[in-house]
Amino acid sequence: MRARVFAVSLGVVGVLGGITFSGSALAAPSAAGHRHPSGPVHCDGVSRKGIASCSAVQLSETSAWRGHHIRGARTTAPAGYGPADLQQAYDLTAASADKGKDATVAIVDAYDDPAALYDLATYRAEWGLPPICSGWSTTGCVRFTKVNQNGATSPLPEPDAAWSQETSVDVDAVSAICPNCNILLVESNAASLKSLGKAENAAAAADPVAIGNSYGVSETASETTADIDYTHPGIAVTAATGDDGYGVQYPATSPGVIAVGGTTLDQSTGTSRGWSETAWSGDGSGCSTIEPQPAWQSAVSALASVCTEWAVADVAAVADPTTGIAVYDTFGLNGWNVFGGTSVATQIIAAVYALGGGVARSPGASALYKASPADFYNITSGSDGTCGSVLCTAATGWNGPTGLGTPDGTAAF
Repeated sequence: MRARVFAVSLGVVGVLGGITFSGSALAAPSAAGHRHPSGPVHCDGVSRKGIASCSAVQLSETSAWRGHHIRGARTTAPAGYGPADLQQAYDLTAASADKGKDATVAIVDAYDDPAALYDLATYRAEWGLPPICSGWSTTGCVRFTKVNQNGATSPLPEPDAAWSQETSVDVDAVSAICPNCNILLVESNAASLKSLGKAENAAAAADPVAIGNSYGVSETASETTADIDYTHPGIAVTAATGDDGYGVQYPATSPGVIAVGGTTLDQSTGTSRGWSETAWSGDGSGCSTIEPQPAWQSAVSALASVCTEWAVADVAAVADPTTGIAVYDTFGLNGWNVFGGTSVATQIIAAVYALGGGVARSPGASALYKASPADFYNITSGSDGTCGSVLCTAATGWNGPTGLGTPDGTAAF
């Protein structure tokens, strides 16, 4: 991750179940002096064999954020797109206001974020989203639950300051798109594929509408044994394609997964939409070397002509940190920051599925390929590499960096 501490001063920061609380009443755990658990733990864009790297990218200077908030937002809002911006960009404003009640989006991350509740409550209060339910208030609020890889509320894994940033990105992105959705955070004991797979199954056991996975490992022949952990018919399982440019990572290539690429999202007065998107240069795309190509991809002539194996991405959303989202984190960082990475896109798409009602009991992304092209914003410019084909260059129709495109409402989801 590209790190920078961005300090804020906390007074009264939010409302929890209708009860106003302050920084002193709900203290954020400190990461001072924290050390990573023993062993190779990476959340910095560097992946080692069998150890997942998360796909969040922090903008090193918030002043480098080139977006601005839509008309009506107060000028003191934090840098980074907020909920109203993202909802408008993907034609979700009405759905985000009315849909998602009683739906749950599950998020799988490694290690514990002790400040997850505090940070999420602060984020939601800042943008005027429904508060987190308290024990004595269950109406007009959303449930936030944190469990370990076995689905139990204790014991939780050892805290990790780097992975806590990923957790903050994930819960904030889901909240921005589906403010009415309940959130289940499942924390694995380690960043190994084995631990994350256990957490994935614990998430699925709670029967959420979607599960977002903002991490990846390099492909190996043994990955096919892990495919069962990411195959949950009736649940939209999303996974990040990565932030290192052209190339693929697992589980984005798993058959049960919807692989999510990334874009650069700019406001534009020159388009009827009011926004413009190009493929983000950092997102991952390409062909698996392990997983066979599914029938629904083989039916896409532009895809089948350049790839005989599983191809990513299937769909996309904003990921460029220079047009990234506002994120609040006080365990690994010191408050408001701007983040991008395909982590952001992955959780946005998971939340869109919650707004749209979720997938039918069919595998992975198959239903997306049957949707009308009009249900996506087709991304036709930008690239994430020099492969010489649509595997790394945006073009009309399907392309590797952005798949079928970005959401235009919820019809395809």
